[in-house]
Amino acid sequence: MNFIKLTANNLTKLLAILILIIGWQINAFADFSIEGHYQGKKLYVQSPLDEDGFGFCIKKVTVNGSIIPVDTYSSAFQIDLSEYNIEIGQEVIIVFEHDAGCRPKIINPEVLRPKSTFVLEDISCTSNGELSWSTTNETGKLNFLIEQYKWNKWVVIGEVNGMGTPEKHDYNFKVLPHSGENKVRLAQIDNTSKKRVTESVTFSPDLPSPKINVLKEEKLIEFVADKNRIKTKYEIFDAYGNIVKKGFNDEVSFANLNPGVYHVNYDNKDDRLVVR
Repeated sequence: MNFIKLTANNLTKLLAILILIIGWQINAFADFSIEGHYQGKKLYVQSPLDEDGFGFCIKKVTVNGSIIPVDTYSSAFQIDLSEYNIEIGQEVIIVFEHDAGCRPKIINPEVLRPKSTFVLEDISCTSNGELSWSTTNETGKLNFLIEQYKWNKWVVIGEVNGMGTPEKHDYNFKVLPHSGENKVRLAQIDNTSKKRVTESVTFSPDLPSPKINVLKEEKLIEFVADKNRIKTKYEIFDAYGNIVKKGFNDEVSFANLNPGVYHVNYDNKDDRLVVR
């Protein structure tokens, strides 16, 4: 009978082989995941051949932590989330356990990305800027952008998180009014990158209409109505369209601005400032 003599050199080689085997076993599988919100559509998955070419890449699939039955001996299959008590708008995390030497492919990942599907049931705004609206048929969590028309354009003045589920939801937002007629609307941008806007509502607060008064010596702009300073939203742009100052106040210093022509947006008006 022949025996292998375990020398220090042989022992080192054996340990190295064992480490390689253990490492191979640990790294034989990997996880790939996709998450989003259920939009009512099926997910289509491709499972390429594994590294050895004798089977397919995906070995196990879980949805929100629960193993689901899929044909792991197929090059492609579909996942119908409605079969697993997943409701429209519900958050979904799908994990694919697969061979380390290959990677699954999701054919239509966009079906788990929120789409702007809400139906606007009602929208109104009080004279002091209390905006309220209600929606149904949301199928994914998307922010509502609140836009106000001023300075000859629609300006985003805030955001409200959408609930993302189909039942009726009520929302509100405090709009900072300007003098005269105010016009506001809602907007959403979904995975298509296109902006979807609602009808607008108008309201007219009882506010004085300010004008700018330039104090050249003090290098100061003050916003004045009826000889009194009044706070207002403002933006100052340089000749290239870059915002150099913005805020909400009854005055703004231009002492640190370089000489040139600037455009001043305030209240619902625009004006020009020449810095020398």
